[in-house]
Amino acid sequence: QVQVAESGGGLVQPGGTLRLSCATSDFSMEYYAIGWFRQAPGKEREAVACINNENSDSTTYYPESVKGRFAVSRDNEKNTVYLEMNNLKPEDTAIYYCAAPYTINVDCPLTDDVLDTWGRGTQVTVSS
Repeated sequence: QVQVAESGGGLVQPGGTLRLSCATSDFSMEYYAIGWFRQAPGKEREAVACINNENSDSTTYYPESVKGRFAVSRDNEKNTVYLEMNNLKPEDTAIYYCAAPYTINVDCPLTDDVLDTWGRGTQVTVSS
């Protein structure tokens, strides 16, 4: 089964920074748009970042809730996609997931109908 794995979560104070990683050895991520999502207790899952594949110049997408604070990037040599989160707020507390679509032929934003590879998530807690 194709898998991706998130890492880098943890406890951080408000205003702090974390960088999450999403990696896999099952496929070359550079050919796929990759999305980051989060889900807080009692809330629906929401998209927080997306990066297009190399053929689409790795353009990025962010919702208004995180725009200016979160940045997604990729390192193709490491086959890893990163999510850098700055100026973190308590409302950013959630489990963060990365996900990939079943085809290279879709661009950001990624919708549920095209996503078929998910990681197990990494917990981010923002608290003083």
